[in-house]
Amino acid sequence: MAIANPHNVLQGADEAIAADARLLSQQLRGLRDRLFPPLAQKTLRSFTSGEAARLIGVSDGYLRQLSINGEGPQPETGPGGRRSYTLANINALRHHLAEQALTKRNASKGRSYLKWRDSATEHLQVIAVTNFKGGSGKTTSSTHLAQYLALAGYRVLAVDLDPQASMSALFGYQPEIDLSANDTLYGAIRYDEERRPLSEIIQPTYFDGLDLVPGNLELHEFEHTTPRMLADRGESSADGFFFARIQSALAAVSGNYDVVVIDCPPQLGFLTLSALCAATSVVVTVHPQMLDIASMSQFLYMASDLLSVVREAGGELNFDFLRYLITRYEPNDGPQTQIVGFLRAQFGERVLTAPMVKSTAISDAGLTKQTLYEVSRDSFTRATYDRAMESLTAVNAEIEDLMLAAWGRTGAQP
Repeated sequence: MAIANPHNVLQGADEAIAADARLLSQQLRGLRDRLFPPLAQKTLRSFTSGEAARLIGVSDGYLRQLSINGEGPQPETGPGGRRSYTLANINALRHHLAEQALTKRNASKGRSYLKWRDSATEHLQVIAVTNFKGGSGKTTSSTHLAQYLALAGYRVLAVDLDPQASMSALFGYQPEIDLSANDTLYGAIRYDEERRPLSEIIQPTYFDGLDLVPGNLELHEFEHTTPRMLADRGESSADGFFFARIQSALAAVSGNYDVVVIDCPPQLGFLTLSALCAATSVVVTVHPQMLDIASMSQFLYMASDLLSVVREAGGELNFDFLRYLITRYEPNDGPQTQIVGFLRAQFGERVLTAPMVKSTAISDAGLTKQTLYEVSRDSFTRATYDRAMESLTAVNAEIEDLMLAAWGRTGAQP
């Protein structure tokens, strides 16, 4: 005989879950208000003159001399004459130095300061960061990559294609509060008359030169509406194949950016397929555990099968590069080291040389919804911070080199 109401049965589960969601959302909003007053918006810290000099690619002494001579945008001066630069200051200085180099007819030197692509000869680089297993470091990797490229002086568009919206959270957005209908990429790729231009959806961030297409649960709609469109209209919709919709949306804003970094959802659905078809390059994150490697094998089989169908339907799949990124790597872990060696033996140069090392600095920064590029070195022990930053910089610089090689830049590594 069944027990009518045992204590371990949750009555009205949908209402209980909704109540938990509201409670958690309120607490997260309160946390954000405390962390980022008075308008609950994130801001990027200023950089020391030494940091600014390294980002621009000049000596600290040269930067100081520019300030003394009153050349270019001037930094803020604090106690003891210490100079600090915002990222907007740094980018303005890049423009100033590039213009100086061009007046001296030194185009290569100008290019080293201002890295924007030549739209006539260099295509928009669209980097899809993907894996269909959660916990592989996909969002951490894609967000840090987007911020690294913005700090390096590129015009970057970050696209949060994950309905869980973790990338959006790192950029200070609380999806259920800050976004409304059609405020995600879905608004630009939907099939009905409510579709909007992507330019109306893009949001600026507190990183100068870095914009965001935020995500939320609305993105799931593409997974539901696409099968209905395929059933109603055959393989294509009235205005193009489903797998070309993200590519078309990005094409409309391509003149404003050098690089697009897409944080794909952890599943191989219509969104991910469309992102891969829009991509010029792909980075697959891999956590070096045997279960993750087995999952990766299935992911590659499925991706190959689905992309071959897309190719047969007329889709073009020409990647500048495909790389596997080792994430959350612990160098002193013997089994992980063996797995990394196994992957390098199988895939050779397609495994990035630099791994993303597991670090408490990155996870601790995440407690305040920040990345390592946002926090100062004083927030951690020097050894912990330097180790994590060295790893991040090595990974992202390697991807930058691949991007430059795809553009045919002189001196770039293939």
